[in-house]
Amino acid sequence: MSDLVESARPAPTTPRALALGQLATRYGLLLILGLLLILFGALEPAFLRPGNLFSILLSVSVVALLALGVTVTMAAGGLDLSIGAVAAMSLMISSYVLVVLDWGTTAALLLALGGGALVGLLNGWLIVRMRIPDILATLGSMFLVLGLQLIPSAGNSIAVGMTLANGDEAPGSFPPAFLALGRARWFDLIPVPVVVTAAVALVIWLLLERTRHGRLFYAIGGNEQAARLAGAAVGRYRLLAYVLSAVLAALGGILLAARLGRGDVSSGNSLVLDALGAALIGFAVLGARKPNAFGTLIGALLIAVLLNGLTMLNAPYYTQDFVKGLVLVLALVFTFGFARERR
Repeated sequence: MSDLVESARPAPTTPRALALGQLATRYGLLLILGLLLILFGALEPAFLRPGNLFSILLSVSVVALLALGVTVTMAAGGLDLSIGAVAAMSLMISSYVLVVLDWGTTAALLLALGGGALVGLLNGWLIVRMRIPDILATLGSMFLVLGLQLIPSAGNSIAVGMTLANGDEAPGSFPPAFLALGRARWFDLIPVPVVVTAAVALVIWLLLERTRHGRLFYAIGGNEQAARLAGAAVGRYRLLAYVLSAVLAALGGILLAARLGRGDVSSGNSLVLDALGAALIGFAVLGARKPNAFGTLIGALLIAVLLNGLTMLNAPYYTQDFVKGLVLVLALVFTFGFARERR
């Protein structure tokens, strides 16, 4: 009997296996990103041209903004599913203000960001005051916002010169100052949305990693009851997390509207899944095993590099979701599978 027990026990993990597991957990995703850049560059030399690399950064900037917002809510122990709807609402608000109301760039920015903040307050109120679970509350607000943003335009996209319900032509347009937010380039090379996303990522990183407030976010996410007993204002921090998430989503919607030059009702449909995927992949970067701004950026960039490279190699478009899912599964393996080997 003792022989059977001994044979059932797992073999002890060797120091070499532990070291390999630590390296895979910490640097695996960064290594995969580097290998992808080399592989796609070898198969298609145009992939590594500066213009294409900045195109990748531009394509991922909006998703990264939304993912950074999700990262803050995850740090506080929650999850915001309404970010895609908020981005779509912000896109439609800014387009409606500019094209239909003709109120100008400043009004469009303030109203779009304000609308996002209101959704964040609604999410926080439902979760903190009404004690509705995060996923259910933000799922409900997602459907609410998706329906609400279609009402002013009667479900139609908003474009310059469109015909209004009364038969008149829309009087406004997208001013150059607004379009510059999505189309201008610094030094004729770096897209403005990339600069905005990088600046926001730096602020979120500093907030979470270098301030007392960030430590409180992580403390609440780790053990809400213990954080409350230690004197943390749990409700306020969770409310702040959802407001920040919604405002960043609204900023992403503004940049998307400025890039498209129209209010497309279908533009925010896939943003939530891409943003969630980027935030979850970020858990595996540098072995963080927690929400973090740097990992989220790497996760978003990894997905963008994959999709851009596959597109340049003429891979079928219907394989994209499979690729995203595969990357997410690999990230989870690096985060939790190899980490288990170290125990």
